[in-house]
Amino acid sequence: MASVRGYVFDAYGTLFDVHAVVEAGRALTGDPMALSLAWRQKQLEYTWLRALMGRYEDFWTVTEDALRWALARLGLPAGESDVRSLMDAYLSLACFPEVPAALAALRGRPRAILSNGAPTMLAAAVASSGLAEHLDHVLSVDAVKTYKPSPKVYALGPDALGIPAGDLLFVSSNAWDVAGAKSFGYQVAWCNRTNAPAENLGVKADYVIRSLTDLPQ
Repeated sequence: MASVRGYVFDAYGTLFDVHAVVEAGRALTGDPMALSLAWRQKQLEYTWLRALMGRYEDFWTVTEDALRWALARLGLPAGESDVRSLMDAYLSLACFPEVPAALAALRGRPRAILSNGAPTMLAAAVASSGLAEHLDHVLSVDAVKTYKPSPKVYALGPDALGIPAGDLLFVSSNAWDVAGAKSFGYQVAWCNRTNAPAENLGVKADYVIRSLTDLPQ
C-alpha cells in the first residue's frame, strides 16, 4: 500500500448517524426505525436515479422527496409541520461517538468530507456536532451536479487536497460507496459497523474496520 497523505470521509452513515432521526419520528409512528430505514433507502435510490437520468436536484430536495415517499408507503398521516420537523432533524444529526477523537488523532494530514449532502446541510451538521476544528475541507457533490458513485464526485477529493487519489484514504461505512471510491483509485477503508457482506462489484476495500478509531495512521 502507498503511504496515506490525507483522509477523505463520507458523511452520512460514516461520520453522522442517519438513524438519529428516529427520535423525531416517534411523534408519528410506534416504529420510527421502519420509517428511518425506508426514508434512507429511498433517499439513496433517488440519488442514483437522478444521476442516471441527468436530472440533478440537491440533496435537501432529494431527502424531502424520499421522506414524503416513505410516509406514503407506510401510510403515516403527516402534515407539513411533521415533514418540517423530520427534515430539520437532518440539520443536527448526531455523529457517532468515536468520531471527534478519531478525527483528532489524524491531525497533521488533511481531513476532508466528500458527501452527497448539500452545502447547507453539511455546514449545519458539522457545526452542530462540533467537528469543524477537525476538518480542513467539506466537499459537496453540488459542485459537479451529480451523485456518488460518479467519478466526477470522487475527483473532488484529489482536486481540493492537491494529492493524488492513490495517496488518499477514502473512508465510508457504505459498501457501494467503498466500491465507487476504490474503482476511482483511492485507497479505501470500509467502516463496517454492522458486519454487512461486501458488495460483489469486482473491487474490495484495502482495510475493513469496525470503528473509526481503528483507522490506519
